[in-house]
Formats: sequence, structure tokens, C-alpha cells
Amino acid sequence: MRSIKNHLYEQVARIGKAMASPKRLELIELLCQGEKTVEVLAAQAEISVKLASAHLKELRLARLVETRKDGKYVLYRLASNSVANLWVSLRAEAEERLVELQLALASIVAHGDDLESLDRDSILRKAQAGEVLVLDVRPLDEYASAHLPHARSLPLDELKQRLAELPKDTPVVAYCRGPFCLMAKDAVELLQKKGYRAIHLTDGVAEWRAHGLPLET
Repeated sequence: MRSIKNHLYEQVARIGKAMASPKRLELIELLCQGEKTVEVLAAQAEISVKLASAHLKELRLARLVETRKDGKYVLYRLASNSVANLWVSLRAEAEERLVELQLALASIVAHGDDLESLDRDSILRKAQAGEVLVLDVRPLDEYASAHLPHARSLPLDELKQRLAELPKDTPVVAYCRGPFCLMAKDAVELLQKKGYRAIHLTDGVAEWRAHGLPLET
């Protein structure tokens, strides 16, 4: 009987072992945005293709990641949305427990605007009514995979050149890949310097989905 119990715990521990790596967690977060090749994942995680492949192999062995062929390319994706939910839950628990993480996150998001008090339902309602502009500053392929309802795509690397497309009389709510992503922070800083009223929404598509809210593709 003990050997059976040991085996059961060992199988569950495979998930913990696979996720017990900062870079593997980052790869999971990147895959929450949609399918990607190992080359794209390596570039976005700022690691070598060889190291990215090794990490992805461990995630595949734990059945957290799957692959499919598209011509000569191999595309990686999360095995299911529940893997994204697991990442969101793990990160949220870490934020709840670890003061060090709380302090690090506080340095990313500046508070003080009354727009900060808007909850997810309010943002959704105001975006539908045109009272706020939800801006997705991720790469266009990630936006195409899934995005928040009524969000407009304007990748960060194009924002400076396309500022004139944004109405100055509408508050902007910018988001990217989640709380650890800095693209929305950079976008908000640029918008505020140019006279726009803008806030940083720390949710990404994974957080939005985990809270049972709709997404668009």
C-alpha cells in the first residue's frame, strides 16, 4: 500500500518539478498568449534556442505543453487552458505570501489615478460603451490568438509612431501579458508623457480567462 501512495505523490510531484524553474514559468506565461515556435519563445524569454528546447522538453514530459507541426515549423502550445489557470493561481498565491514579490510588483505599477479603482466588470462595461479605450500592446499575433473584449491592438514597438490614432479625450487602459509583463508599463509611461490619461491593467488574457470573463479571437 505504501508503494502505491508513494507512486501517487510522485506523479503529482512531476508537475511541481516541471514548474520549479523561473524560465519554465516564463515560457508557460508566453504560451498563455498563444502558439509559438521554439525560436520565438527563446527570443522572447531571452535565452538560447538550445536552452528553450530543454525547458520545453521538461514541460512536455509533464504533459503541460503539446506540439503540432505546421509545415517545417513545430509550434508549442499549452496542453489546455487549465495549465494557464494553474500558472495564474500559483502566481497569485506567491503574491499573497511573499512580501518580496509584493514589493517588486509595486515598483511596476504606479497608483493614484481614480481609474485604478475600476474592476474588471467596470472596464468591460466602459469599453463596450466607448468610455475607455482598452489597448493591447502585445505583438499582433498574440492579439489575434486571444484578446480582451473591445480591445484595440497597438503593439508597443509601433505606439510612438501611431499615437495620433488614439483619441486624447478617452482614457486608455493598457495591458499586455499579465502582472510580470513590462510592455503595458512602458506604454502607459509614454502615453502619460504625451498628455494622455492612461493606466496599466495588470491582467492579461490568462488572468481574464481564469476569472471567468470572456475573450475575443
